[in-house]
Amino acid sequence: MSEKRQIKLSLYLIGAGMHVAAWRHPQGQADASIDIKALQKAAQIAEKGKFDIAFVADSLAINHESHPHILNRFDPIVQITALASATEKIGLGATASTTYSEPYVLARQLLSVDHISNGRVAWNLVTTSDATGQTALNFSREKHVEHDKRYERAEEFADVIRALWDSWEDDAFVYDKENGVFYDREKVHETNYKGQHFSVKGPLNIARSPQGYPVIVVAGASKPGQKLSTRVADAVFVHWDDIETAKEHYKTLKSQLAQHGRSEDELVVFHGISPVVADTEAEAIQRHKELQDLLDPYEALKFVSGYMGNVDFSKYSLDTPAIEVDYPEVNSIQSNFNELIDIVKRENLKVGDLYARLFNVGKRDAFVGSPQQVADEMERWFNERACDGFMLQFPLLPRDLEAFVEKVVPILQEKGIFRKDYEGNTLREHLGVVKPVNQYTRTKVTP
Repeated sequence: MSEKRQIKLSLYLIGAGMHVAAWRHPQGQADASIDIKALQKAAQIAEKGKFDIAFVADSLAINHESHPHILNRFDPIVQITALASATEKIGLGATASTTYSEPYVLARQLLSVDHISNGRVAWNLVTTSDATGQTALNFSREKHVEHDKRYERAEEFADVIRALWDSWEDDAFVYDKENGVFYDREKVHETNYKGQHFSVKGPLNIARSPQGYPVIVVAGASKPGQKLSTRVADAVFVHWDDIETAKEHYKTLKSQLAQHGRSEDELVVFHGISPVVADTEAEAIQRHKELQDLLDPYEALKFVSGYMGNVDFSKYSLDTPAIEVDYPEVNSIQSNFNELIDIVKRENLKVGDLYARLFNVGKRDAFVGSPQQVADEMERWFNERACDGFMLQFPLLPRDLEAFVEKVVPILQEKGIFRKDYEGNTLREHLGVVKPVNQYTRTKVTP
């Protein structure tokens, strides 16, 4: 591995792109979220650019306000299995909920794909934000679990799934044909977990993978989310409004690792950005404007609604001061909601401003511009320790991804802060996080 600190890159893979109107653009493929060849092509472009990982988000309920590419899409674990067959090096991340899953089933699914991909899988551990307010109704429940309770369950879930992934020591399967020994019975372990939320006997019926087990990614920025991240995660995904807030959060996260016996290098912080790159800044701004011109204001507000308590914005004129909106209590991404409300108050936004200001790339950051401008801004965030890398949420796929790979990646490589080729085969090697030592091997006492 290179000794110099290297920037990490993750592709946020979503249909025709992150922008709500991407599917309407002449270069946008409206059914991209359900076309595996289009998704494989995007992953291949990211692999050509030496990205660390292609990341697939998820939701477990939809309504008429959902993002177009959430309405009709593949299950993330099924999708990354198909992506594994079309790629060789890039990591593959799938989102799965600790609130609406069982550890044994999920442990088996994720570790299976980790084997299929030869050690390139990441699990994006989420407690489910419930943007629709209806998720529980799809799982024979009447009410979504409260925020802090979801994290209590997630803490247990993470412990169970890691113990299951460690059921077999690395050299447990001996395949000794001559003596008829398939595996060493001393190197398989029952989990025997009993907690408040789970009771799991084990062992799991699949061995550890080439990277031990999948990389764990957590996106929570609340205090319970930070606790979980710094204890069990290999990477975190954050999305702050400005570099100073990002730097403060980065420092806070890194400072908490020591209490769990971990070093700062053991947690990779990805910051979400939405780059639009063109030969000139004016052309990049025009590319972004093309997407904005396709957007109906109230359609955009439907997307905003899921992040702000499922507000019915149709009751308000676009000129209404956003602070006058009646926001219900939020039981989803609490830290995100708090930040959005702070911006609304500080900048006295109107209802019609919300999508453009809070979720749009144009005003939010400085990543719309020429290749040099975007590369320089990424370098600034990286060098000032606002993040270790970026979750690239391109507004229009594959156009913006292709432009980034062709024009920005070479500049980052010339700056010496991004790899020119993969140096390993597993996702853990890409990210620079160590293969976890099997907990049963680690606790054995040498005579």
